[in-house]
Amino acid sequence: MDGMHVVGIGTDITECLRIAKMIDLHGELFINRVYTDLEIEYCRERKAATQHFAGRWAAKEAILKAIGTGWVKGISWRDMEIRNDRSGKPSVRFRGGAKDRVEQLGIGRMLISISHCRSHATAYALALGAPRDLIDE
Repeated sequence: MDGMHVVGIGTDITECLRIAKMIDLHGELFINRVYTDLEIEYCRERKAATQHFAGRWAAKEAILKAIGTGWVKGISWRDMEIRNDRSGKPSVRFRGGAKDRVEQLGIGRMLISISHCRSHATAYALALGAPRDLIDE
C-alpha cells in the first residue's frame, strides 16, 4: 500500500429487519435522510433492496468508527456515499463534514467491505493515511 499507514478501523453489523422497519415506518423521509440519490437508485435496482440499504447503513457506521467521530455535529449520513465499481467492489465518496474530517486526519484512502444475508448486514472500513515519512517532514 505504498507506505500508507492505518489511521483507523471500523466495523458494524445491523439487522436488515431494523432497516426494513425504518423504511416502513418513515418511508421516503428516512431513505432521503440517510442515502444519496445514487445509493437509493442502486439499492432499489437490487432484488433484495433492504439488504443493500442495510449494508450501506453498516458501511456508514463503520466509516464513522474508522474516522473516530461517531455522529458528531457537522457530519450527516449523506456526507458518505457508498459506490460500487463494475465488478461490485464498494468505495466511498466523502463530502461536507465527513470530507473535512477525512482531510483533517490525512486519510488518503478508505477501504470498505460489505456483506449481507437475509437477516444481517455487516461492513468493515479501513482508513489509510499518507506515508509516515511524508507526514514527519
